[in-house]
Amino acid sequence: MPELVVQLTRAGFLALLWLFVFAALRVVRSDLYAASGLRVELPGRRDKQAKRPIGGRKTARQLVVTHGALAGTRIALDGRPILIGRADDSTLVLDDDYASTRHARLSLRGTDWYVEDLGSTNGTYLDRAKVTAPLRVPLGVPIRIGKTVIELRP
Repeated sequence: MPELVVQLTRAGFLALLWLFVFAALRVVRSDLYAASGLRVELPGRRDKQAKRPIGGRKTARQLVVTHGALAGTRIALDGRPILIGRADDSTLVLDDDYASTRHARLSLRGTDWYVEDLGSTNGTYLDRAKVTAPLRVPLGVPIRIGKTVIELRP
């Protein structure tokens, strides 16, 4: 009987070890995916953008969270700067381990919105480019902060 108990204990530890390995691989895969900036293209999305009239430039009226814990959240843009981060006084408060307390700011300059990284640890990405200086944000282009993705929409 003690031999059976020893074998079951060994099998249990082996199963726990494999569960730990799979969990670690899942976290690594998630981090690599977030760092690569890859996103899923929705079918027909490029066609809709190509059909916009050249002279009729649309302006951003809302900020939409497309991926992450706050997916579906919409913030109306009224011209005031939008502070994004984990701080309670941020306009968009992120519950994301990869976001800094004061991570990024969206501000209006003329008729265009600009994104600026505020010295975050993990960086801010506009589409696939790391934001190192204030960059103009076109409509529908994703801004990635940790696992959260936001877009400006008309």
